[in-house]
Amino acid sequence: MRIGELAERSGLSRDAIRFYETRGLLESHRSPNGYREFAADAVPWLAYVRTAQRLGFTLAAIAAHGAELREAPDSAAALSALFAEKIAVVDAKMSELAVLREELAERAVTGCPLRPEQQ
Repeated sequence: MRIGELAERSGLSRDAIRFYETRGLLESHRSPNGYREFAADAVPWLAYVRTAQRLGFTLAAIAAHGAELREAPDSAAALSALFAEKIAVVDAKMSELAVLREELAERAVTGCPLRPEQQ
């Protein structure tokens, strides 16, 4: 299918599709007249990419694991491993944010919230 049809079916703009293609997340083949031609499985794959992005995965991470996931996009083992890694990252970030929140709360009740750290 051509890029216009893919855009319509996926709900993405042509620019977004081209962007994903330049990032190596999507492949097309040029027809003799120069049009991009995409495989039918591009529609569910783009939905998968968008879901992965909403779950906090970067495009680089999606591209790095794309080949294995594209062959078995519903593979519980592969997805579980990726999700476990992502959970660890989220947990670490939450810990960092909790420490930051505590420091902000302590400074919010002082007369000089930006005072230097006590040595």
